[in-house]
Order: sequence, then structure tokens, then C-alpha cells
Amino acid sequence: MIEVYTDEYFMKEALKEAQKAFDKDEVPVGAVIVLNKKIIARAHNLTEQLTDVTAHAELQAITAASEYLGAKYLKKCTLYVTLEPCAMCAGALNWAQIDKVIFGAKDERNGYDDNVLYHPKTRIKSGLLADEATLMLKTFFKNKR
Repeated sequence: MIEVYTDEYFMKEALKEAQKAFDKDEVPVGAVIVLNKKIIARAHNLTEQLTDVTAHAELQAITAASEYLGAKYLKKCTLYVTLEPCAMCAGALNWAQIDKVIFGAKDERNGYDDNVLYHPKTRIKSGLLADEATLMLKTFFKNKR
């Protein structure tokens, strides 16, 4: 079987990471960073496990991708993340100079898809597999109540 590496394929990989977070009782957000159709970093939220409010999936993925590349800039890379990045993550993505951010679910409360915080060359695409990501988040928070 030949795999077709589309945006949907990579977002499904991010959803697998979100499921890992869900299974650890973390807010289910997952991320992958891709370069040349290859996943170079996988991550999910670890804020509870690490007792660290900055341990968002995006930041974990940036660190892993930078280590993989041996570089602090993620030019020509794409981040696929299941939830719209917050202002903190958007700022970090700016500093990393990531080429493209594709996210699933919109975060009406904490999300930041305004290009002001991102690097001027970063392209943003929203809503990819948003229903799947939203359902996982709603299920997680319903179980918490």
C-alpha cells in the first residue's frame, strides 16, 4: 500500500498524539512537525505530567524538531496541531520562523490565529479535521465535569 502524504495524513498523525495526551489525562492536543513530507517531531500536551504550564504540544514539538535539525529555526517546516495555538505558542513559532501552521479546532478563548504574533512569512491554515479534534476536546472536558 502506498501512503499519500497529504495535509490530512499529517493532521491524523497529530490526532494520534492528541489521543496520547487524552490517555494520560492531559488536555488532548497533539502536534507534528513535517519537513519534506517527513515527520521530524511528534508531541502532545504534557502540562500535568511535567507540572509545567508551558509544556504545550507546540512547544514540545518545536524543541524536538530543533534537536532533530540541530538548528533553532524551522524554516521550510510545517506544524500540524489539533488546536489553534495560543499567544505563547504563536510567539514561539514566530521565533522558530516556521514556514506554515495548520491547525484543526478553533480555540475561541485562548487561540491566536492572527498573523501579528507569527513570523511575517508564516502561512496559517485553519479548520483541518476540526470536527475530530473538537470532539476529542469536548469528550475530555465532559469527562472532567
